[in-house]
Amino acid sequence: MSGESIVVKQVASQEHKSTSSQLQKSPNGVVVTKQQKTSRNFVSTGSIPSQLYHRLGLAMPRWLFWILTVVTGTTLSGLLVSSLALWTPLWSDIDRTDEELALSSKEQKTPLPGELWSNISQYRLTRPMNILVMGIEPVPKSVDGSPESFAGHSDTILLIRLNPSNKTIRVLSIPKDTMTVIPEKGLTKVSGANAEGGRVLAARVVSRTLSNAPIDRYIRISTSGLRRLVDQLGGVEVFVPKTMVSKDPTTQFSINLVNGWQTLNGEQAEQFVRFREPAMGDLERVQRQQTLLNGLRDRLNSPTVLSRLPQLIRVMRRHFDTNLKLEEMMALVNFGLNLERDNYQMTILPGIFSRLSQDPDSYWLDLTGRVDLLEDYAGVTIGGMSSTAKPPTSLKIAIQNASKKPQLTQQVLNRLKQQGFAKAYAVPDWSDDRSETKIIVQKGNRQAGEQLQQMLGLGHVEVSATGDLESDITIRIGKDWK
Repeated sequence: MSGESIVVKQVASQEHKSTSSQLQKSPNGVVVTKQQKTSRNFVSTGSIPSQLYHRLGLAMPRWLFWILTVVTGTTLSGLLVSSLALWTPLWSDIDRTDEELALSSKEQKTPLPGELWSNISQYRLTRPMNILVMGIEPVPKSVDGSPESFAGHSDTILLIRLNPSNKTIRVLSIPKDTMTVIPEKGLTKVSGANAEGGRVLAARVVSRTLSNAPIDRYIRISTSGLRRLVDQLGGVEVFVPKTMVSKDPTTQFSINLVNGWQTLNGEQAEQFVRFREPAMGDLERVQRQQTLLNGLRDRLNSPTVLSRLPQLIRVMRRHFDTNLKLEEMMALVNFGLNLERDNYQMTILPGIFSRLSQDPDSYWLDLTGRVDLLEDYAGVTIGGMSSTAKPPTSLKIAIQNASKKPQLTQQVLNRLKQQGFAKAYAVPDWSDDRSETKIIVQKGNRQAGEQLQQMLGLGHVEVSATGDLESDITIRIGKDWK
């Protein structure tokens, strides 16, 4: 993971014009004074061997003592560096705060979240950034917020890519049952990497699974952290597609949600994302995770919530485990506030189920022809390979009626087949009435959705994996269909 700073704090020229000659920027983008930088005490090493020579009263020639000193020092330095290389994690300094690093002067005042928020527009992303987000399963008998509470299996795995060059946020959901190789464990599910080796091993495994995708930062969220975040936001509005009732006899965790639109509190949001049925392994639960993310995004953009952001950052710093610096958090918030809705896109890592496996819920990667997905969602360019875009008529198009007009399903099917869409098919009706037709791009290719939109002459394109799981694109018919 890269330790390079992702943000730059811009200093207003009018306020600092008189002191600009005394200011310098540290490598992580925080402004520090020259006086602070040069006030550290440095030990002069040139006189140390001579002092030792006289104090020890050695009989050997001075030149021989110097040679032995240099050889011994070089050897010990090599051993020290080698030991650090073997034992230091990938990002040994990144999860330490600025105060713990070079800016640890007692006289330096760290800005409070409220002070940062008043100047949030000054914090900007300067290059693409990949963040690994993991929702951690509850760890029995662990104290909330303790290191032990983040040592469980990762129930949710997301790779979030923020790209300031094209002003996009892309979210790649990685099913927890995805089969991959974990050192000393062999072929197993990716969710076990965090439990085996913590954030470092989890980042390495996910990076390797995605063709060595760069991972700059990580966020681990406990279930209690999710509950507190949603409660701090005042709840999140989502559509629950069906009644969800279950109880885990081992943990006594109960789920009881009714169908329909509702504002979920923190406990209900946890139930929503953890509910799982055996039909499609983890994929339907991944869809609900993306639905909740959409709800959280809409909630964060609400004017009533913006004033709570300083408190939200305090919740994150206390109940989340992350190596994001406070300035980087502010840059991410600023980036999200200025993002156009259509530039927020989500998909699921492509794969297939193997019903012949010992565990039929195992999810096997299938990245065939998905060079575009690796580049757009992970920042990975594979040399010698190019994207193989399919013509729109070859895509699998699911038709889902949300208009309460049953005759529209067949009308849409007939129209698509007349235009050459041989793989169009109907799925059960959506239980929520929709005024606007939605074209849900299931597999991340927005261009295909826009082409279909032009052919139909209506529909709003949304890039997310919340449509029919077997489709490339799901058309959710609204009352605007003519």
